[in-house]
Amino acid sequence: MRAYGEFLRLPYAGRLLGGTLLGRLPNGMGMLAVVLHVRAEGGGYPLAGALGAVLGLATAAGQPVLGRIMDRLGQPRVLLLSALASAAGFTLLAVVGADPLPLAIGAVVLAGFATPPLEAGLRALWPAVLPGPAQVQAAYALDAAAQEILFTIGPLLVVAAAALSTETALVLTGAIGIAGTLVITTSRPSREWRGEPRAADWAGPLRSPGLRVLLLSLTFAGVALGVYAVAVVAYAERLDDDLASGLLLAAMSAGALAGGLVYGARPWPGEAHRRLPWLLAALAAGYLPLMWAPGLPAMTVLAFLSGIFLAPVLACSFSLVDRLAPTGTVTEAFAWVVAAVGAGTSLGAAVSGVGQDLAGVPGAFAGAGAGGVLALLVCLLGVRSLRPAPARPPSVPVAVEA
Repeated sequence: MRAYGEFLRLPYAGRLLGGTLLGRLPNGMGMLAVVLHVRAEGGGYPLAGALGAVLGLATAAGQPVLGRIMDRLGQPRVLLLSALASAAGFTLLAVVGADPLPLAIGAVVLAGFATPPLEAGLRALWPAVLPGPAQVQAAYALDAAAQEILFTIGPLLVVAAAALSTETALVLTGAIGIAGTLVITTSRPSREWRGEPRAADWAGPLRSPGLRVLLLSLTFAGVALGVYAVAVVAYAERLDDDLASGLLLAAMSAGALAGGLVYGARPWPGEAHRRLPWLLAALAAGYLPLMWAPGLPAMTVLAFLSGIFLAPVLACSFSLVDRLAPTGTVTEAFAWVVAAVGAGTSLGAAVSGVGQDLAGVPGAFAGAGAGGVLALLVCLLGVRSLRPAPARPPSVPVAVEA
């Protein structure tokens, strides 16, 4: 793990990574906080689930929009104003509850759409802050691996806050987002970063054929994640073991964390666009055995194995985005990655439910394997377009004295 030690000793590296992870904790808190609050206010599960889905879809829709604005205006204003607006949405929901419904929907849309694009902003900063490609790869891998922690710690924070009140959980969710955003926006690299001049066209980064292929592939990878999140609940119900779903989610996250740390700890031969199909093939191979749905000990092992190649796939994809994005669109391009995975996850949740109705627990998990295979096929069909242009230097070098 020497590479990570060297990376974290670089000026601003630990602050930027830590602040972004803190500011992104609401991504792992928001949906559960909304569901618990609606239920506490007397709303049914269909309404609670629907508002949770609205939050996720609004977040996916807002990231590219805010990313485009950030490419034009810089980071601090966009990040801080969006964090304040998102917190206002969570606070409004805490005040009004689920009735009147139109106001509750508006609050959830605001909280989701205004989610600050910290993830995209951080990935846009790394090439300007870090001294070379090896450090950037380590940063991408550590970022992809560490985000699994968000979806472990985040729900625990919500449950702890909800023990006081569900209103407290919602307000805390927004406040944590503001705190993490302040850590980033008060840093020198964030204040000095500027996007490059860009062509005046509506498509932005989507005019890159390679980026479109990558986004579609990652959407299907997101489908697999969404399927898994719902299928483990069906599996736990079959076992009549409420703890099984949490164990399996934690096992997959542990696999992703381990895989990401190993991937980023050393340089790998070959170019990223040649490496990605192999990583996607390994990811799909990890999802397919889940359809067997054996007893809990064996299933826990399969869950761990299914997560191992998730963070490497994401880290490799981040490397490609930085090279495929047209000039002046890098933040928006990374925001589209967040949106693609988020949209796929929402779709996967629905796919898993259909599979459960048709073929029980194996059918629920089948969608994860299908999502992984489709992600691989899309990548293979468009692999030529993934070859990036020669690397370009950062547009605005950032002074990084401590």
